[in-house]
Amino acid sequence: MRAILAGVLTAAVGAGAAGLTAHPAHADGGMTVQLPDVSGLPEEEAKALLSQLAQVNVITSNCPGYPISDAEWTLVTGTSDRLAARLGLDPQAFDSTYYGPAFKLLDDPDACDRVGPTAGQLIDRLVALGGGTTPINQSQ
Repeated sequence: MRAILAGVLTAAVGAGAAGLTAHPAHADGGMTVQLPDVSGLPEEEAKALLSQLAQVNVITSNCPGYPISDAEWTLVTGTSDRLAARLGLDPQAFDSTYYGPAFKLLDDPDACDRVGPTAGQLIDRLVALGGGTTPINQSQ
């Protein structure tokens, strides 16, 4: 289900372009987590992070040995959407530039074992930037 949602979530990019500071975001089912403030990242770093987020999203959603929690998935996808908006990517450019190559990883039999173990470090980085993996109430 998440693999299918990965592409669907990109449609929210255009609507989420305003306000790039840390604030809660929610995923399918209404879970809300704190997103990191990525507004100060240099453009090249933001692009590299967005690429890593897309890869981790695809791999953890499609490789049975590398699951992440729903809250972690919300953090990954919400941050992806935030970065895409910051970089001025419309949903089509977001998908073709970041998610297209990430889904092509699934053609590589070693991709799961190469990318899957990086998920924890990437999530830790997002938390260090102010994100969270604990579900919060929307009113916060």
